[in-house]
Amino acid sequence: MKIAGREKVDEIPDESDAVSLCSLYAGSEMFGIDTRKIREVLGERDLQRVPMSPAFIAGVVPYRGEVLTTVNLRALLGMEAHSGRCCVLVMAEDEAAERFGLVVDAVGGVVTVSRRMLEDNPCTLEARGKWLFDGAYKMDAGLMVQLDPRKLSPSRLSEVGLFKSSSNGGIDASPDR
Repeated sequence: MKIAGREKVDEIPDESDAVSLCSLYAGSEMFGIDTRKIREVLGERDLQRVPMSPAFIAGVVPYRGEVLTTVNLRALLGMEAHSGRCCVLVMAEDEAAERFGLVVDAVGGVVTVSRRMLEDNPCTLEARGKWLFDGAYKMDAGLMVQLDPRKLSPSRLSEVGLFKSSSNGGIDASPDR
């Protein structure tokens, strides 16, 4: 098995050390999610907005006879809304039996990396970044920040309180609210 993210492509000595990540983008930032947590990539979709929902809820989208709630990665990161169409990834939270969509600007390819390459979050990150990010991989194309789908589920985001709507309609990321 080959590993990406180094100057040259190396062999991974222990296959249990390898993890496959789906690369995705919000703005110019690159993120990765373990491919075992992605049920399906729906591609570009028109979302139906949900009135009075928190800013991190992008809307709902039909999915195999169900209505799927979607989470907007840009809103969680405090970025401005994307003007074009967005891609939706269907995420499956096995432990909570929860299925939801993750709205991103674009989906890249699958990259296999060594778990040992994962570096800790920097101590300078704000509270919501520390909570959302599991660390980062140094890749040739830049940093790939690892996201944990369990932390991105709508029910978890509502419980945490880091991403509540503020009085001005934006997202308040202060940990004491």
